[in-house]
Amino acid sequence: MNNVTEIFGSKVFNLPTMKERLPKEIYKSLVKTINEGTKLDINVANAVAHAMKEWALENGCTHYTHWFQPMTGLTAEKHDSFIQPTDNRTVIMEFSGKELVMGEPDASSFPSGGLRATFEARGYTAWDPSSFAFIKDHSLYIPTSFVSYTGEVLDKKTPLLRSEAAIDKAAKRILALFGKTPKRVVSYVGPEQEYFLVDKKLRNQRKDLLLTGRTLFGAKPAKGQEMDDHYFGQIKERVASFMKEVDEELWKLGVLAKTKHNEVAPAQHEIAPIFSTTNISNDHNQLTMEVLKTVADHHGLYCLLHEKPYDGINGSGKHNNWSIGTSDGELLLKPGKKPEENVQFLLFLAAVIKAVDDYSDILRASVATAGNDHRLGANEAPPAIISMYLGDQLAAIVDQLKAGKGVKHEEGEIIETGVELLPDLEKDTTDRNRTSPFAFTGNRFEFRAPGSRQSIAGINIVLNTIVAETLTEFADILDGSGNTHKAALDLAIKTFREHDRIIFNGNGYSDEWVIEAEKRGLPNLKTTPDALPHFVAQKSIDLFTKQEVFTELEVKTRGEIMMEDYNNTVHFEMLAMLEMAKQEILPACLKYTKFVTDDLASKKALGIDAPKELEKAKTLTALTEELMTKIDILDEATAVPELDAYGVGMYYKNTVLPAMETLRETADTLETIVAKEYWPFPTYTDLLYLV
Repeated sequence: MNNVTEIFGSKVFNLPTMKERLPKEIYKSLVKTINEGTKLDINVANAVAHAMKEWALENGCTHYTHWFQPMTGLTAEKHDSFIQPTDNRTVIMEFSGKELVMGEPDASSFPSGGLRATFEARGYTAWDPSSFAFIKDHSLYIPTSFVSYTGEVLDKKTPLLRSEAAIDKAAKRILALFGKTPKRVVSYVGPEQEYFLVDKKLRNQRKDLLLTGRTLFGAKPAKGQEMDDHYFGQIKERVASFMKEVDEELWKLGVLAKTKHNEVAPAQHEIAPIFSTTNISNDHNQLTMEVLKTVADHHGLYCLLHEKPYDGINGSGKHNNWSIGTSDGELLLKPGKKPEENVQFLLFLAAVIKAVDDYSDILRASVATAGNDHRLGANEAPPAIISMYLGDQLAAIVDQLKAGKGVKHEEGEIIETGVELLPDLEKDTTDRNRTSPFAFTGNRFEFRAPGSRQSIAGINIVLNTIVAETLTEFADILDGSGNTHKAALDLAIKTFREHDRIIFNGNGYSDEWVIEAEKRGLPNLKTTPDALPHFVAQKSIDLFTKQEVFTELEVKTRGEIMMEDYNNTVHFEMLAMLEMAKQEILPACLKYTKFVTDDLASKKALGIDAPKELEKAKTLTALTEELMTKIDILDEATAVPELDAYGVGMYYKNTVLPAMETLRETADTLETIVAKEYWPFPTYTDLLYLV
């Protein structure tokens, strides 16, 4: 490997590169735009465009692209070359400030929820100077936002930037009460990315993995994850080689890839970065998913980012570690050595608690996808019930404040290892609760519910907005208060009392918690069709419009897009399942049944009694008949009623998915009986262990 410090950011037009290549005043103006959000001057854009082009050409680029994030949850790009014709029919390489600042991709075929008709094609991309341009595949990639010709937002970046502006405005109002005037308040995220690897040749033999990203059939392997031997275990040589290349490619792109390890399930792994501002983290997580897939192909592997690629095996999440802080480095969710005396921290903590309680339904909707429905609440991921974990020390402080008692501070304990040569360990003030959807982990909250394929933009738009709203409410209450310190502490304590129901430090996997949560009045929105109507409810519209993150129309159309994504996903899975069942599984079962019955007839002709084989033939015949009946039932379910997107979603949930589940049950039983040489595609054992 090359020296990491030398290759890090080598493909990024970052601040050191800008400082080296831009005139001093241009550089200072651009940095001010990046750090403070000031408006970009076109003269600055022209100078940056020229320097950016020269740098790109030196690094082998021939094209540039405005890289944007439409509502597909993926990224999009349209590449243009730098060439410009001359009078003597040759070309020169040009790139103007106007081309840097604005692009014009076709907007007709991206999801819009009805905002744009198919024939209305014009859309615009706008350069985001706060996210650095980078080089990939001999093109200069320029991170941009994406809007329609009539101004409606068609992407995930623009509202994310709006939510950052909302939390900046609200948090600065609170900090002003404590005598602080930071230039900017931003949110930070460190998204931990889980994924599976599978041999590409095996993956290509399964239509379900090819078409849907998850297995629609598959009997459990003899050995799954029961031994816990894969978790943090030794990394296989082939996988280690893949991970090494992933790290190198991400480092070149300026992505702060930090941690890699085996996850719980066989063939499952995780990569985690160091924290960055949320906008940058969002862009980098999109790049991470792209690099994982690209590099896997180099090693004869395929990267599965689906939330639940295998039934009965742990699924994959994307743990969204979220915090807020000032531009001068103060983390606003850091308790300090004596959190009970840190009124500013207690007020921000109270704001997050109130935000999550008041808007738990919208927060749940932000992670609602067809894939994540298979994972949430499956004793491997947090339940669909949103609650918060504070840890023993912080929970005790909150309880004491609520009770009006003096707060007793406990210093960090020492863990004695009992081995003389090993050092004693200072114990953290909070444990980790893997069953909690929203857990405090020292100076941030870990939102564990997002699915592995999701863009983190939508999740953090909601988080930023609900906290900004609560901070705004707090600022309105505290403005003009005589004794800010006392008023802030009183408000924090009042909030702790009123929103106590959202705090749960126990086992979120237990049946008892479901009963307890219902008593507390916490919503249990188990599926996407249950959750998404809350995203378009009046409460949600009022929230987003007040904080100027979405217009009312944008809220409604986003809900429609998310619901249509769910419906399309389940529809494709249904059709893929029918195709596999009719064209592959049923013929294999009939062929094997014929083999068994032919062998039985041969033995009978010889006067050989074979009762066990006869029983097997009867079982195969009965199960195959059952399979055909269930195929017919699912076939009938393809007649989807003409309802609105939410009505169709309920039909898929209540009719299609149960029919798919019962068909799978019979097919998986047959897989355990039919000889492997007859089974038409690789089994779970093949997929999980031949990596």
